[in-house]
Amino acid sequence: MGIRFVLLVNKQGQTRLAQYYEHLCLDERRALEGEIVRKCLARTDQQCSFVEHRNYKVVYRRYASLFFLVGVDNDENELAILEFIHLLVETMDRHFGNVCELDIMFHLEKVHFMLEEMVMNGCIVETSKQNILAPIQLMEKTS
Repeated sequence: MGIRFVLLVNKQGQTRLAQYYEHLCLDERRALEGEIVRKCLARTDQQCSFVEHRNYKVVYRRYASLFFLVGVDNDENELAILEFIHLLVETMDRHFGNVCELDIMFHLEKVHFMLEEMVMNGCIVETSKQNILAPIQLMEKTS
């Protein structure tokens, strides 16, 4: 398994989306999120986007006021995960039109659905924006 979790966090450290691909109890998740978010938000723009924490490698990227954090296995390719983060942002941009924090807050189920279309059991299974958005557009058309 490659991806262990995906977090979307704002500049204040508030989690806007959390998706886990391994079982962690609620207290473990809360502690892990707090530690990782503090560690990543404290870093400067000049530092690299990879951090090792516990038994994870955390790859993160900031887009406007949101941080996209992805926890992966230590043997995972960091640049591929950065590309995955960029694909996720581009997909949300295509659907919402210049995605912002409010889009994620008010359409959380759509963002989860996009993520579920892209990642299954911690493995990236879809990279085509058109294929990722097709089911969402179909659901919107029928409702």
